[in-house]
Amino acid sequence: MMLSAMVIPYQELQPTTLRALIEDFVSRDGAIHGHSDASLDQKVSAVMSQLRNGSAVVVFDPDDETCSIVEKRSLRSTHPPDHSSEV
Repeated sequence: MMLSAMVIPYQELQPTTLRALIEDFVSRDGAIHGHSDASLDQKVSAVMSQLRNGSAVVVFDPDDETCSIVEKRSLRSTHPPDHSSEV
């Protein structure tokens, strides 16, 4: 899963779509927001901060047609740079 994921700039999503994606994300177990006793709005704000500062990104996986939010550093470890077009 996520081997062919594409990073989607969060700014390109409609605000209501982004909010729904974040709310879905923070309601899952093991989310990266890290504040289990925080309110939904606090969790959404924390994830928005991570998106804004670049530590988290929105990804779309075309294989299973899903969107999610992941830590940017996790992409580096699972997606080595593609140098196939370099000469």
